[in-house]
Amino acid sequence: MHFPVADAAGTVDAKAKLDGSVKFYWGDQKHPKVSKTLGTDQTNKKTNAFNKGDKEACEWAWLSAMITMQNRAKQLGADAIINLQSIYQNQDFVSATEYECGVGTFTGGVALRGEFVKL
Repeated sequence: MHFPVADAAGTVDAKAKLDGSVKFYWGDQKHPKVSKTLGTDQTNKKTNAFNKGDKEACEWAWLSAMITMQNRAKQLGADAIINLQSIYQNQDFVSATEYECGVGTFTGGVALRGEFVKL
């Protein structure tokens, strides 16, 4: 399933936990010039989807993945993640506005990959 990044980023929890110290650029979104590349990494997060709608479960998994990426960026000294994309069953989903989520009866999952940089 595909969902808007803006919806997930606009939740109260996302606004509280994604502190703005790291900027996120999805797909081929334009970004300032990169001064230093610090590597590429990925994460795969799952959440309990029981008694949650698909979108709600996916937003929880998305936020968990984003927090992991934000923390990794801080560890590396990065101030941005560019070329951020979803990975589902080893297939890339590249979009400037949407992320991909696998959701079933009991779990929802979001896997992300991005390039950590200093702008």
